[in-house]
Amino acid sequence: MLNTYDDAMSAMIRRINAGLSASLDGFPHYAEPRTGEWTLTPDGFWTGGYWVGELWLAWLATHDPQYKGAAEQWLARLGNRIHSKTVFRGFLFLHAAALGADLADSKRGRAFAIDSARSLAATFDESAGLMPLGQDAEEAHTVSNTDTNIDGLTASPLLLWAADAADDQDLRRVALSHAHRNAHYCMLDDGRVIQSASFNAQTGEILKRFTHKGSSDDSVWTRAQGWAMLGYAVCAGMAPEDEALLQHAVTATDWWLAHAPADHVAYWDFDAAQAGDTRRDTSGTAIAASALLKLSKLVGGDRADEYRNRGRLMVEALVEHHLQVGKGGKGNADGLLADGCFDMRSGAGTSHELIWGSYYLLESLLVLRGNTAGKSRIIGV
Repeated sequence: MLNTYDDAMSAMIRRINAGLSASLDGFPHYAEPRTGEWTLTPDGFWTGGYWVGELWLAWLATHDPQYKGAAEQWLARLGNRIHSKTVFRGFLFLHAAALGADLADSKRGRAFAIDSARSLAATFDESAGLMPLGQDAEEAHTVSNTDTNIDGLTASPLLLWAADAADDQDLRRVALSHAHRNAHYCMLDDGRVIQSASFNAQTGEILKRFTHKGSSDDSVWTRAQGWAMLGYAVCAGMAPEDEALLQHAVTATDWWLAHAPADHVAYWDFDAAQAGDTRRDTSGTAIAASALLKLSKLVGGDRADEYRNRGRLMVEALVEHHLQVGKGGKGNADGLLADGCFDMRSGAGTSHELIWGSYYLLESLLVLRGNTAGKSRIIGV
């Protein structure tokens, strides 16, 4: 076990430094754990915002201007994605743009966040009450225009942020409708989250629920549960007057806590075998840890203590058993968060570093170190 959160943070920043030194010609997506070599995406896919977000976090932790400068340069490369036809622009511009505006007063970040939010809001489907996936979405080849999935919930925090930044209440209306409709479509009463749902285009009626990245069509895919926890936690922090958002977050979170393994690091799917050689998903665990730390500031009493403690234990388990540091990390693999499972069904990146997992672990380390208080409602703690 590393002695302090400082050691883990320093290792992760060394990993960021290796990426900067490599003069990457695309955005980090997932990396081979033995070599640290990144699989890159030329336009950022849905994940490139997390690389920029890590750079903003590194700047917050160190106040070294190299990270701020690098974040601005990488953010500029996302400019041609502002109008991409995908709801997953929420992932890109919440962390690359809005976070930079909050942490470093990035003027480009503010402009990109507002422009992308308005472009997203223009896709709003009044009948369904949400923003559709879009033809350029990662899932477009496996789902249709009358499907939604919980991954797309991240559009709501981006729109809520932009609504306040631009004093645009229509953005707020769209964001809240999108959040509530996704809960209606994807969350069950007991707190389970089913990744996707099909709906009637005219009436918005649910036709079916299904998981297209999990172990079966009706399984609880770990990242789906995590995205719900996190998305509703961030929304609840940004729209505290809407108490249903916090209830969505708590319901999804309590289900996770009741079904998580005793060692705190989730398997890739809650319905997969919870033992043996079943893959873990450190990225899903990091997402959930981030959600728990955020929620600990939004709930009261014993539940707040429980959420913070469980989030802390998850972070410490990730650091102790899955973060490659010193003897566990060689060369460019130093500071790498291993054992993320990107897409088990296709066999892509099933035991790798995943850029979003690294982002959420670094964010949580900074939260536990006290670096983030009052800095951004996106981080929330």
